[in-house]
Amino acid sequence: MALTGIQIFKLLPKTNCKECGVPTCLAFAMNLASGKAELDACPYVSDEARTQLSEASAPPIRPVVIGKGVRKATTGGETVQYRHEKTFFNPTLLAAQVGSDIAATDLETKLKSWNALQFERVGLNLRPELVAVKDVGGNADAFAAVAKQIAETSEFNVILMTEDAEVMKAGVAAAGFKRPLMYAATEANADAFGAIAKENDLPLAIKADSVENLASLSDKLTGMGIKDLVLDPGSREPKQCHQDMIAIRRSALKDQNRTMGFPTISLPCEMAGNIDVESMLGAMFVAKYGGIVVLSDFAGESIFPLLLERLNIFTDPQRPMTVTEGIYPVNNPDENSRLLVTTNFALTYFIVSGEIEASKVPTWLLIKDSEGLSVLTAWAAGKFAGDDVGMFVKKSGITDKIKHQELVIPGYAASIVGDVEEELPGWTITVGPREAAHIPGFLRA
Repeated sequence: MALTGIQIFKLLPKTNCKECGVPTCLAFAMNLASGKAELDACPYVSDEARTQLSEASAPPIRPVVIGKGVRKATTGGETVQYRHEKTFFNPTLLAAQVGSDIAATDLETKLKSWNALQFERVGLNLRPELVAVKDVGGNADAFAAVAKQIAETSEFNVILMTEDAEVMKAGVAAAGFKRPLMYAATEANADAFGAIAKENDLPLAIKADSVENLASLSDKLTGMGIKDLVLDPGSREPKQCHQDMIAIRRSALKDQNRTMGFPTISLPCEMAGNIDVESMLGAMFVAKYGGIVVLSDFAGESIFPLLLERLNIFTDPQRPMTVTEGIYPVNNPDENSRLLVTTNFALTYFIVSGEIEASKVPTWLLIKDSEGLSVLTAWAAGKFAGDDVGMFVKKSGITDKIKHQELVIPGYAASIVGDVEEELPGWTITVGPREAAHIPGFLRA
């Protein structure tokens, strides 16, 4: 069970050193209890207290790391049932499945095609992370060869899918260096799979035919010393699987049931006969509450909306997405190109820069830090005031890049013209369009 702020305070050094960023150890304890601080922020906590606090403050759903390299990812680690309560932390991992009987040339083609599925959105690179190798026919050598090819020749991390211990050993020997997820231990093979996972320090998925049986299997494997588990309730009917995912989440979060305190895996590839239906089911599990979603294939028209949904759901609603303050050249501007300014709210930046790019007009775009607020909200909050904008223009270094003294401000901030002119004497301040869609016509005029 989670500790209260007072219980945490009793384990702290009580130095009131302020090095954690708050004035007293009691305030830090309260922040730690409410999830607003990290234990590592206290430099003087004892090892004994750190052990107790780490165990007590561990998230109710254990974070599990899968893979190594640039696409290493964490699933689980969630602390709330609903996103509006706080935030979701670790995005659902997306996987595509291949059979162990696939030819090496066909697999190479697939991997190249899948690797190209990378999309830029609000400054982020969105892409899937995993490839699941499904055992076909029990051929350990073929299984190992496919797993090795994926692990060694692509950035994708691997899920090894078989219930045969000998086949799994071969797959782990071939791809174990990339920390694959072993899928899946069942009541029949739990001892053998648990031994393989423990020996190689690998995450292990467990599968049962019900949530109740899943709990007993989880207890058995954690009793063997396996810490990183992923849960599959075994249901393949979409409605039942949806209910099972919710039940597992509620059990871990509301009932503090550590047996169920692990991320989940769902397999739309085994619930539908075509990629379109799989994608719809995948969207359901991204929302509630699949830690990993396995599809039969990746296709641009299906993976792109899933990646966007994932981005939206796993973006902290309390923390606006921002871009870095600074000078952004669009369409290769020169010293005579026009100069626009706006806020650093990510959506504002990408919409405005996109419209400027579409206009084909070379333009300098200044992005001012407004703590992630849009133009109108930033103006109302005093984060986009005229004197601040004028001072930012002078300090930005843009005057070294242009010969003119003309600045275009957003239409919604028209009231700051006078203050900007006072801060920038000699400059011509023009009020631009209110709507981004009108920017191309404005720049071409």
